[in-house]
Amino acid sequence: MSALDVFLWGVLPYVTVVVLVGGTVWRYRYDQFGWTTRSSELYESRLLRIGSPLFHFGILVVVIGHVIGLVIPQSWTSAAGLSETAYHIQALVLGGVVGFATLVGVAILIYRRRTTGPVFMATTRNDKTMYVVLVAAIVVGLATTMLGTGVVGEEHHYRETVSPWFRSLFTLRPDIDAVAAAPLSFHLHTLIGMLLFAIWPFTRLVHAFTTPVGYLFRPYIVYRSRSARVPARGRRRGWEGPG
Repeated sequence: MSALDVFLWGVLPYVTVVVLVGGTVWRYRYDQFGWTTRSSELYESRLLRIGSPLFHFGILVVVIGHVIGLVIPQSWTSAAGLSETAYHIQALVLGGVVGFATLVGVAILIYRRRTTGPVFMATTRNDKTMYVVLVAAIVVGLATTMLGTGVVGEEHHYRETVSPWFRSLFTLRPDIDAVAAAPLSFHLHTLIGMLLFAIWPFTRLVHAFTTPVGYLFRPYIVYRSRSARVPARGRRRGWEGPG
């Protein structure tokens, strides 16, 4: 166990949590008016209607898949009758399809943001950095799925290395040796993920902490056409009260 391993897998995860929690509290206390996605549907809606559902539903399934893979021990799924081979197949098929859909969705949103003038003008530097890190996390995650299931290179059972380390973080006794044995692609994916969580409170992603479920099913904003005419009403006298 090297000093670098201790820092990366024994210290950095807790630093990430401190920045995530502390940054979120700071943002809520001092920037509540900025706690928003800064909706830009008014400027462009066609690409938004395609990219937003792809990204949001895709990332939701990706998060659920990560929780299952990292939190639920391998012994539990085996006891439930799910073999390791079957687990890898469903991870490859579902993870590959959902990951690709998420990547397409965020690509559409980035293209829209870059090519629509008012939307691009409303994009902060932090959000631009966030998009770079987010895309990197998705791309490396897809590559890790291919590598881990043996489609490319040698198959790796991450639930014997990365998962035990992740669960050990909650006991404040990180299993550094376990995660150190994982391939480089898993290390890279984990580090990018920690970076994404560290910058999370300082970007538009912070809105995810405000009950994001309703956002997925919210109706689109309806604007009255300029050509619509409101029937003229006679001017009321002061003693007649409001109309």
